[in-house]
Amino acid sequence: MIPVCDLKEQYRGLREQMMRAVDEVFSSGHFINGPNVKALEAEVAAYVGAPHAVALNSGTDALHIALRALDIGPGDEVITTPFTFVATTEAIGIVGATPVFVDIDPRTYNLDVAQIEAAITPRTRAILPVHLYGCPAPMDEIAAIARRAHLAVVEDCAQSIGAKIDGRFTGTYGQFGCFSFFPSKNLGAYGDGGMLVTADEALAERARSLRGHGGRVKYYHEELGVNSRLDEVQAAILRVKLPHLETWIEKRRAAAGRYTAAFASQLQVPVEPADARHVYHQYTLRVPQRDHVQQMLKAAGVETMVYYPVPLHLQKVHAALGLREGSFPESERAAREVLSLPMYPELRSELQQQVVNAVLANCRPELVEGTA
Repeated sequence: MIPVCDLKEQYRGLREQMMRAVDEVFSSGHFINGPNVKALEAEVAAYVGAPHAVALNSGTDALHIALRALDIGPGDEVITTPFTFVATTEAIGIVGATPVFVDIDPRTYNLDVAQIEAAITPRTRAILPVHLYGCPAPMDEIAAIARRAHLAVVEDCAQSIGAKIDGRFTGTYGQFGCFSFFPSKNLGAYGDGGMLVTADEALAERARSLRGHGGRVKYYHEELGVNSRLDEVQAAILRVKLPHLETWIEKRRAAAGRYTAAFASQLQVPVEPADARHVYHQYTLRVPQRDHVQQMLKAAGVETMVYYPVPLHLQKVHAALGLREGSFPESERAAREVLSLPMYPELRSELQQQVVNAVLANCRPELVEGTA
C-alpha cells in the first residue's frame, strides 16, 4: 500500500541527527522551557519574518491562546470557514465566543472574501482564515476588510508553514499566526506541538503568560491560564528538521506539479493563486463519486484521505447554531468530492507514477458515472 504520508522515510534520513539532539536533551536534564525551546522560537520567527514567536503544546492551543490574548470571549463572534478541522472552531468555543461561518471559494477551499463583509455584525471581533491544504488564503483582501471593520485577524497556519503571498509568509498578516507541529505536518514533531507568531510585543508577552498558568514570574499568577509548553525534546527534533523545510517544500511542489500535469485534463486539480506559493500539505483532487473511487484506489494499493467529510456547520458539536444542509453549499459539495493523494517529500517517482496510473484508471467517466 502506498501511504498518504510516510514519516518513517523522513526519519531514516535524519536518524543520526535526531539521536544526537535527543541525547543532548536527556543528558542536560532540562526538559521544559529550555535552550531548545528558546532557540526554536527565534529560528521560526526568523524564518517567517515575525518579531516574536511563542512555542506551545499544540496548534489548537495556538489558536485558543491567540484569541485569549486578544480578549475575545463570551458574546463575541469570530468569522471563519466551515470547511476545516474542528480545532479551528474548538478554539473559538473554548474562549466562549461564537463561530460565524462564511462559505469557501470552490477553487482554493479557503474563505470566499466576497462573502465576509455580509457576515460582520456589531458582535464580530475577529476573522480567522484557514490556509487549507497549504494554499494561502487571500490575506491582502482579508486584512483590508479587517482594517475597515476594526477587527483582529488570527491566521490558522496549521497546514501552511512556508506558504507565501508575494514573498510574504502566511502567519504575518494578522495579529497572530498559529502553527501546528503535529507529526504529519510539513514541519512535524514526534508528538504534539504548536507555535504562534506576532509582531506585537505586548501580545507575545500575554501569550507567554497564558501558556504558563497565567503568570510571568514563577508562582505569581495574574489570571487563569493553561499549561501549554512545548517540551525540550520536541523543540530539539523540530530544530533538526527546520533547516530542511525549504527543500521539503520544493520536493512537495515538484510532486504536485507532476500530479497536476497528469490530471489537469480530466479532474479538478488544486489551484495555486498567481501571487502565492502553495506548500501542498495535501494534494487534493475533486472526484465525482468520491467514496467509490476511494475504495477502488485502496484495492489498487493506494491510500487516500478525505479532509474533511463533514463540514463543521453540520457537525453535532455546532448543532446549537441551527444551521442546516444547504447553508454553505460550496463547503458541502467539497466535503462530498475532495480526495487527498499520497504527498510527502520522500515520495519516489516510481511510487507516484503508480498513484497516477491508479487514479487515471479508476476515475474514467464511464466508471464513476456508472456508480451513480
